[in-house]
Amino acid sequence: MASIFSKIISGEIPCYKIAENENYLAFLDINPLVEGHTLVVPKREEDYIFDLTDEELSGLMVFAKQVAKALKQAIPCKRIGITVIGLEVPHAHVHLIPMQQASDINFSNPKLNLSTEKLTSLTQQISSKF
Repeated sequence: MASIFSKIISGEIPCYKIAENENYLAFLDINPLVEGHTLVVPKREEDYIFDLTDEELSGLMVFAKQVAKALKQAIPCKRIGITVIGLEVPHAHVHLIPMQQASDINFSNPKLNLSTEKLTSLTQQISSKF
């Protein structure tokens, strides 16, 4: 069964797309820890990030780096944090999270409930820097 991320990649489920190339897609997390929280995924579905080929893993990180640079330009923050958890969706992915302090990347923090208008605005802000 296709993961929710595969359904997003195929266009079956809409997303707030930040950037895309032939192999990877970056889109806003709709349950973010902070504004700008972005997911970066390979288009080929693979559950565990370390089961990606070396080429796919390195490509994912290079693409995530490009997205992080755009994210940092668009969202005022000290750093863009990166984390891999991979338990909630069976599709390899990384989280890019704008940070003012280390606690901003704590997944036990309450998630934000952003409006469609705010998510659309953030998408435009970030993608324009990519």
